[in-house]
Amino acid sequence: MKEINFFLTGIIVLTGFSCVQVNDGTILTPGSIDATETIFEDIPVLKGPSVLLDTGKLVWGASVVEGDDGMYHMLFSTWDSGPDELKFSDSWVLNGTIAYAVSEYPDRNFQFKKIILKGKRFDGDTTSWDAQMVHNPHIKKFNNKYYLYYIGSYDPGKQAKGSPCENLNKRNRVQQSQCIGVIEFESFDDLLNGNFKRPDKPLLSPRTRVKENNIVNPSPESTIAMPDNIVVVNPSVVYYPADKKYMLYFKGNFYDPHWRGVHGVAISDSPAGPFLAKDDIIFDIRMADGRIASAEDPYVWYNLKQNYFFAIVKDFSGTITGDEPGLAILMSEDGFQWKRTEKPLFMRKQIQLSNDSVIEVSHLERPQLLLDKNGIPKVFYGACSIGPLAKLKDVGTFNVHIPLKQMRKKGLSELSSDEEILKYWEKYLSSSKGIN
Repeated sequence: MKEINFFLTGIIVLTGFSCVQVNDGTILTPGSIDATETIFEDIPVLKGPSVLLDTGKLVWGASVVEGDDGMYHMLFSTWDSGPDELKFSDSWVLNGTIAYAVSEYPDRNFQFKKIILKGKRFDGDTTSWDAQMVHNPHIKKFNNKYYLYYIGSYDPGKQAKGSPCENLNKRNRVQQSQCIGVIEFESFDDLLNGNFKRPDKPLLSPRTRVKENNIVNPSPESTIAMPDNIVVVNPSVVYYPADKKYMLYFKGNFYDPHWRGVHGVAISDSPAGPFLAKDDIIFDIRMADGRIASAEDPYVWYNLKQNYFFAIVKDFSGTITGDEPGLAILMSEDGFQWKRTEKPLFMRKQIQLSNDSVIEVSHLERPQLLLDKNGIPKVFYGACSIGPLAKLKDVGTFNVHIPLKQMRKKGLSELSSDEEILKYWEKYLSSSKGIN
């Protein structure tokens, strides 16, 4: 594998945020957002043009694409706690829906329009693979068509007495049934008007179901768990021009003995599938005890200028970031073999506001990016909460839209070495309030 110049393509971590420098001398750095901290029903939230907040529902991951009309179209996860007033960890599994919002700007003023996808149980179908809930929207445009990748799940029902899952409640039965699907459509008018075919079957389903106990429909004993174990969630799809293949990255669940998220990739000749999952674990970063570092929420993209894949993942332990739990960045030449960048911390759990204050948050995850035509990130979208999720029901989570500023400084091309370039940017950024 060829070596890559980390000073020119890696991550330079300065203060609490990161600066991404690409090989044409452009610097990318997270900008501040137009928002303020406020209290709603005793819960701290961010509110403002750069935040998607609903004071009656929970809001989570959001994915955005620029449409043929020049508008920015967002699909996002949203739900309420339901009549039983479920807490966050239960309500997303049982009540998740996908909604649509639009803006003339990529990083602010998104306006909610309607819920576009619910569990099929609302149409009277309780047996479909996505009957109970839908979640994890990931919108992409390929070959002048749009593809909404999402996860869905259903309740297989109370299990027989004496079975390995007789004690599982509905929440955990539904959680263990998650698969990935896709909806193909021509325009957002078609999407809003329901002019699309909802898939009868998942695009990708788990091949193994390995868990010591409390498992629906377990695999036979001695089965080796594949990366698509028990569930496939968190879809991220990228086109690899060298192979002319579509690569679908996903998360599965391992238990050794406790839960950890592992990742795999499935390959197809078409964005609509069929996708064939590979056996190898992706993003295989190990902890000191040799176990895989638990992660989730991959967002993968391909940079056409650098001819490299990059991925942002949520790191639970700080093993991947090399610093603390947060968002880590990895890189790959072929999309299969991954390694950490020189500075693998992509973003701490902090939000910088336009008044220069920095808000420490409890959660900043489900990363999604808006890219330019060359695969350079323009805007970061992240699911966020200031406080812990445990007690949240109908408000307290939101999505932040953080611009990733691009800038070239006069004289940069005159610097003769990587070390001089690094020192130049360190001096520039330490002597200012950032690139605004």
